[in-house]
Amino acid sequence: MSATSDTSAISATSATTAAPVVRHDHPTPVLGALGLFTVLLGAALPLIDFFIVNVALPTIDHDLDAGPALLELVVAGYGLAYAVLLVLGGRLGDMAGRRRLFLLGIAAFGITSLACGLAPDAWTLVGARVAQGAAAALMLPQVLATIQAATSGHRRARAMSLYGATAGLSMVAGQILGGVLVAAAPLSSVFGESAGWRSVFLVNVPVAAVGLVLAARSVPETRSERPAPIDVPGTLLLAASLVTLLAPLTEGRAAGWPLWTWVSLALFPFAAAAFYRVERRADRKGLIPLVPPSLLRLDSLRRGLSLVLPFSVGFGGFMFVIAVALQQGLKLGPAASGLSMAPMAAAFFAASLAGPGLVRRYGSRVVTAGGIIQALGVVVLVITVWRDWSGLGMLGLLPGMAIAGLGQGLQLPVLFRIVLSDVPPERAGVGGGVMTTTQQAALALGVATLGSLFLSLAPGSGMRDALAVTLLVQLGAVVLTTLLSLRLPRAVA
Repeated sequence: MSATSDTSAISATSATTAAPVVRHDHPTPVLGALGLFTVLLGAALPLIDFFIVNVALPTIDHDLDAGPALLELVVAGYGLAYAVLLVLGGRLGDMAGRRRLFLLGIAAFGITSLACGLAPDAWTLVGARVAQGAAAALMLPQVLATIQAATSGHRRARAMSLYGATAGLSMVAGQILGGVLVAAAPLSSVFGESAGWRSVFLVNVPVAAVGLVLAARSVPETRSERPAPIDVPGTLLLAASLVTLLAPLTEGRAAGWPLWTWVSLALFPFAAAAFYRVERRADRKGLIPLVPPSLLRLDSLRRGLSLVLPFSVGFGGFMFVIAVALQQGLKLGPAASGLSMAPMAAAFFAASLAGPGLVRRYGSRVVTAGGIIQALGVVVLVITVWRDWSGLGMLGLLPGMAIAGLGQGLQLPVLFRIVLSDVPPERAGVGGGVMTTTQQAALALGVATLGSLFLSLAPGSGMRDALAVTLLVQLGAVVLTTLLSLRLPRAVA
């Protein structure tokens, strides 16, 4: 079935079931340049904070005596709350107004970041991170929904490209910024030795305050005129599905794989199947489920998500593993570890700028080319790690990092455009929530799986061999992404 016919079918279904139509508080809402900058700032903060703690974990462990299990929770608690609540955050924006939820989310993000930075012990930090993930889930879905509802044509394509570039850069920049802040410790006169890791959270507070002021002035309000009620069964079952999968994978190794982890993994397929059945039944009855299966029939969305999943699994795992390997294996400091990502960030940014022009000329084949280039970068990194581990530093990592970043920059922004290209405006919040949930869950899954693989191999095989094996597994994910890209629609809307 073509994307056009899928869209027509969804529109017809919406008409017969009185699905929400878009209403704007302003007659013709337009997302201007300042408004776009503001929502992209809101998109950057949650992704930065997913990765910013990677280089701060050793100092958190030293200062709070956290131990491996609690350190995993500092990362996983944020990721789980974020992934579980993203689709609900998109639905709430459709109901209450996307600008209103964006303002609430960015304010809550600043407050919870302050709580993280002031946490007196490890368990308080874990609780604050969970709350921070929930705040991010309120904020991020409104970004994509606002872009979909308040832009069109060339402006929407440009905004989506910038969103993809922002997402990719934020994930790399988070690790760079974390390393610099931990090393610089700008608040050492107040917090002493713990200033470094606290800075990675406290830096969000002034940024969130600026974003709050800018959003109040520049982001237009959009919402659905007749919003659907909250899908309580769907929300609970989606939460159960993600928790039963991600919680044991992230905590299992550190906790010694106790019985609850195996029980949880055994429950996951049943929770996922129940979620799908409940959503399909609601869709057939003319209700508005949390994730409408009819939306998943859109060819562009379904095929795009099939690439976002392996791409994000590999990316999330790589960023976590490289931070641990450089600091614990090579004994690089936080700043050197973070700045080793700079070539990847620069190449990603350059590719993102060139991407829209290349897409107009070559369509989705840009994604295929990006996958091939990223695979080459990972191969270069494997060879570099294997041949020169003991003397490896920032300069040695530069070629592989730059090539991999170039390939990633040609893939991610285009994939985001493809996923949402045929989503009707009245379902912008749901479509954005589905995409960001897939991305976030996959990032967390990558940390859990590739991270556990690396940390399991390191004691027996050594850091060099463990890193090389993990990179080869990531290479498999890159190859899968490249092959799947051949199935994408050639033209990109």
